[in-house]
Amino acid sequence: MDSTRVTEHPTSHERRQPSAARPTAPADPRGALLRTPEPPAQGSPGLPAQGRPDDTPGSPGAVGMPVPDGQKPVGAPVTADAQAAAPGAPAGSGPEHSQPSATEPAGEPDPHRPRPESLGGTSGAEAAVQLGGKDRRTGQSPAPGAPMPMRRDGDRLRFVGAATRRIARGIDLDEIVMGLCRATVPTFSDAILVYLRDPLPVGDERPTGPVVLRLRRTDRIPEDRDTEGFLLPALQPEPDVGITAELCTVRPGGALNEVLRGVRPVFADAPAARAALPELIGDDLSVPGGQRAILAPLRGRRRVIGAALFLRRPDRPAFETDDLLVAAQLATHSALGIDKAVLYGREAYIADELQRTMLPETLPRPTGVRLASRYLPAAETARVGGDWYDAIPLPGSRVALVVGDVMGHSMTSAAIMGQLRTTAQTLAGLDLPPQEVLHHLDEQAQRLGTDRMATCLYAVYDPVAHRITIANAGHPPPVLLHLGGRAEVLRVPPGAPIGVGGVDFEAVELDAPAGATLLLYTDGLVESRLRDVWTGIEQLRERIAATAQLTGPDHPPPLEALCDEVLDMLGPGDRDDDIALLAARFDGIAPSDVALWHLDPEDAAPGRARRLARKALSRWDLEELTDSVELLVSEVVTNAVRYASRPVTLRLLRTDVLRCEVGDDVPQLPRLRQARATDEGGRGLYLVNKLARRWGATRLSAGKVVWFELNHS
Repeated sequence: MDSTRVTEHPTSHERRQPSAARPTAPADPRGALLRTPEPPAQGSPGLPAQGRPDDTPGSPGAVGMPVPDGQKPVGAPVTADAQAAAPGAPAGSGPEHSQPSATEPAGEPDPHRPRPESLGGTSGAEAAVQLGGKDRRTGQSPAPGAPMPMRRDGDRLRFVGAATRRIARGIDLDEIVMGLCRATVPTFSDAILVYLRDPLPVGDERPTGPVVLRLRRTDRIPEDRDTEGFLLPALQPEPDVGITAELCTVRPGGALNEVLRGVRPVFADAPAARAALPELIGDDLSVPGGQRAILAPLRGRRRVIGAALFLRRPDRPAFETDDLLVAAQLATHSALGIDKAVLYGREAYIADELQRTMLPETLPRPTGVRLASRYLPAAETARVGGDWYDAIPLPGSRVALVVGDVMGHSMTSAAIMGQLRTTAQTLAGLDLPPQEVLHHLDEQAQRLGTDRMATCLYAVYDPVAHRITIANAGHPPPVLLHLGGRAEVLRVPPGAPIGVGGVDFEAVELDAPAGATLLLYTDGLVESRLRDVWTGIEQLRERIAATAQLTGPDHPPPLEALCDEVLDMLGPGDRDDDIALLAARFDGIAPSDVALWHLDPEDAAPGRARRLARKALSRWDLEELTDSVELLVSEVVTNAVRYASRPVTLRLLRTDVLRCEVGDDVPQLPRLRQARATDEGGRGLYLVNKLARRWGATRLSAGKVVWFELNHS
């Protein structure tokens, strides 16, 4: 092999090679910032041997000088075996660390590599050997907690690599900014100020108005001694202490605007930076003189989104030219990370809003039942899914309880869930039986796509009859907790999932005694990698029964506390899916609080309705409502018998309010309108709207129900 074609590998243990194998200087001018001209070979004619700036003839370790026996020359290469055998050497020290070890001298660069310039000092160990523990430039001992200066280009590269890895670990805005601060202080700078645009632009947005920078975060080395009143001692970990201008408006054509447009970091003593810094930090504050401050614009993918100011104390070595490259790398990685974090934050916000709008904002308060719910996403990074729950009031004081689960954890699953939930609400408004609702949901899922699969459980609770009708489409069965503390898994036909097509659904009617609690849930609560569905259902049943024992046989556990106890059964690795939980406490309506009559559609029906209502109110000690109830009942019954062909139903319910329901076989719903002075009718609903607490009309499969409510003491 030709010796002139030997490739140099960047390893920490390199052998000496002939001078012909030395690499040539890089052609790229940027390489001059990373590498300085290499020293000539020792003994070359016409060129003196190069030593360090402080190497003097006769000093140990100087080039060409002998070293006393038993003493290792300063800067001599340290082999791996010697490093491992060095007493007190820290574990894990090596190329991954950005600074030389404090317990052993830093190795001298290989003679075949270009020799870099010093980066503001030597390592602590070398300084201790040469000057008795003092800095060889200043002659002073380093301050406690002061940064260890980087001596070689390899130190810079290792520092930039470690810093960018720390910055890249952040997933949101605060984590990335904190990563930049923690990575640079104290290794690279003594303090840092990070300014970001307010508000931060997202993606391709084109902000309007002036550019405003807000101080997002500061960090510094704790300082106990006075440093002549510069900005550095006043820095605090939080930006809201008034140490500098928190908001800065970038003037078009101003000095700060020109620096930000230039993108490249500049020293604070540069003419452009001297004019830009007062605009950024305020006129009353100053920064250390010399090259002890670097102003680095933060540029994202499309625009400048902020600036970072790196500071060193006046008693510390100043920045060097190569440090501008380090600051540029830190600013670039931070800006790109911030740009992506803003995009991720926008996507997470959209996902949260989508999920929130597709789930009930608040649960209704139907008569005879109390409700509580919980929803947990599968993970913080996947906040949308196909799980949903709903509670829909129905005519006759009934309520529909729905829980479903669409396959997947994506935006598509959430969109399909929203469509199925809207369809279920529409079908519930038609007062269809549960099995018919599931049948229409199955048809809707097939229209959305061939692979749109979902499970659903639809139940209708009647507080007057104390009965519940349930139909299931491949969903886990509900659990019923009785008042005495016994919990049972209801035997409901499982059925096929929604979207299969061509499958019949079956409904069952079960008792729903007063004081019992029904729990509807999705499979994320009972199924995981550690257990199957039926094992999880049995654990859920046992957990509910154990919780009920704590409150006694005559007092059911509070709904909110019960939901929390159910979720506490999940271990750290048990949650692999979204969880939707709906709990319903059946209070029911006692038969003594219900009055029901059937009225023939004749002219005498309104008078009879008034007499029946008066007797019921007298029996319930609600005589103060007699006048209002008689007037409103007369108006609603008169409108019903005018068009009905079958008997009209009149029902009064006494709960926390007095509810009156009038049903007939005419599907057309009445509408509120303003009657003219010459009209003979049209004022009945106007009176109902003025006197009733609430009122409404609901279409049934065989007619409609008009209802109103009145408050009572």
